[in-house]
Amino acid sequence: MSDIQAVIFDMDGILIDSEVLWREAREDFARDHGMVWSAEDQESVMGCNTALWSHIMVERLQLRERLGMDEAAIAREIKARLLAKYEAKLPEREGAIAAVRLAASRYKVALASGSPNEIARHVMRVTGLDQVFLAATYGDDVAHGKPAPDIYLDVLAKIGVDPAHAVGVEDSGNGIRSLHAAGMGIIAAPGPEFPLAEDVLALADVRIDEMTGFSLDLVERAGAGLRQRRG
Repeated sequence: MSDIQAVIFDMDGILIDSEVLWREAREDFARDHGMVWSAEDQESVMGCNTALWSHIMVERLQLRERLGMDEAAIAREIKARLLAKYEAKLPEREGAIAAVRLAASRYKVALASGSPNEIARHVMRVTGLDQVFLAATYGDDVAHGKPAPDIYLDVLAKIGVDPAHAVGVEDSGNGIRSLHAAGMGIIAAPGPEFPLAEDVLALADVRIDEMTGFSLDLVERAGAGLRQRRG
């Protein structure tokens, strides 16, 4: 009998194809001010909470020196740009909502999203997943965002499940490292725009390229990989 009790989903890049929109918001901001936000810059912030990604943006773009902007100011700016994009059209990843509902038919399900609280709550309301997830922890709820394990450990504590009995679904390098540090099973589901490095993929127990490929058997295989890793 399976010892997996919970499946925890990331949001950006997993439930919604939002990583492209986050990148566009940052690129547009940089371009508007005569700067460049590179692919390497974007990779460095994927999966991070607001405190960390805003700090990275301030440092990489030298925002204090150039524009007199601190972390709070750039966070407000980027969140406003992103929320405007979401309100125009929420880009659900194909098969993702169905995947959550399928997982909920057998396991406890919860959300661990590095997104700012107000944006993540907006997505949960629009998709109706606030009625499916048993709990959620957002990026602003923990001091240390991904790749630290805090966000996953926090949401698992809310639903009363040990990391050894849980599987997470992630698309980013920071997210997968967070799951690995938490001691959970790992399903890697990278989007086509943001392929994962081989050393990151090596941390995952199973991989899918589309959320339409999610299945209960996939969860069990990730659980088997976790048991093997734990010895």
